[in-house]
Amino acid sequence: MNVSGTRRCGPLVLAGLAAVLLAASTGLTASAKPRQADPLQQQVDAIHGTGAVGVFAEVTSPHTRDSARAGTAERGTRRPMPHNGRFRIGSAAKTFTATIVLQLVGEGRMSLEDTVEQWLPGVVRGNGNDGSRITVRQLLQHTSGIPDVEPEIPALNNADGYRAERFRTYAPEELVGLAMRHPPNFPPGADWSYSNTNYVLAAMIIHEVTGRSWAQEVNGRIIRPLGLRDTSTPGTFPFILGPHAHGYAAFGTDTSIDVTTLNPSMAVGSGSIISTTHDLNRFYTALLGGRLLAPAQLDEMTTTTPAPELGVRYGLGLGEIPLPCGGSYFGHPGELLGYHTWGGVARDGTRTAVVYVTSDGGQDTQQAMSALVGQELCRTRF
Repeated sequence: MNVSGTRRCGPLVLAGLAAVLLAASTGLTASAKPRQADPLQQQVDAIHGTGAVGVFAEVTSPHTRDSARAGTAERGTRRPMPHNGRFRIGSAAKTFTATIVLQLVGEGRMSLEDTVEQWLPGVVRGNGNDGSRITVRQLLQHTSGIPDVEPEIPALNNADGYRAERFRTYAPEELVGLAMRHPPNFPPGADWSYSNTNYVLAAMIIHEVTGRSWAQEVNGRIIRPLGLRDTSTPGTFPFILGPHAHGYAAFGTDTSIDVTTLNPSMAVGSGSIISTTHDLNRFYTALLGGRLLAPAQLDEMTTTTPAPELGVRYGLGLGEIPLPCGGSYFGHPGELLGYHTWGGVARDGTRTAVVYVTSDGGQDTQQAMSALVGQELCRTRF
């Protein structure tokens, strides 16, 4: 899941994100600090200067791995951000989900043109929602018109809701039912609108096709084969194990609270993965390098359509974002309550950059994060 400055949760449905991406394409940064010897550290310091509690970034190429950090792992302490610290990656998990669906397509077990009704009879129904008119492709592409469930989840929308429901468990069917209280945003295929519900449904379809849960498939098809030792699908477990920094959220107020503890079941398929910058870089390298998908399915993932509310383009679980040096890269920002991440990979998979912060990311923070990824992917030292 992802957040904007005005509504929470939704990795690429951030209010003002189109302006942020435009800033990234022109190479703007959030503050004008004196240039330091290490350009990556300069970018990380710029992000920290926007008010983030902690910042960590890692960039990789075939023969290079650089990292930088700023701020603290816990507010009120001097503990530095941990190297290879774990964090909730939010909507960056959508790329994992889309990868599994496309693997199943490549295996001939399902099709992108299958309808939601075919796999989940009666689940998408009511208030004008009709799963028989919505395809799997439209789910992954955010062109289904299905309403976003995020506004229905108290823990993600205000401090009182978080305190009351941070340990609450949601079933996927319950999440979809909450979204079905609302009419569709538009007829299927007629427009583009970010909805976490799309990926909850994709996770449910993965279960129907394979007979195994979304988490089992993520572990069996991606985490274990790639050796992502610090990546996990926590299910309903509310704690982050191992080295990690605390996350903070203000819920649109002037006071932020510690939101590190959270049962992430409301984000199954859409944002319920814990990882590190290093593991995410390895995932992006493998994905665009052709190790996870056959060429036909990778082409499907990276064939993009206009996402008007963002001013960029979106494929199947991946955004296509302009580079300040020309051309574009693929990636996906993410947020799940107190942790914001921005990751990107060059088209050939040879260069990657991932950065995360441990507090609310307003427009200045998001702009500085996207600038870091864009500029690092352009850097000639690679």
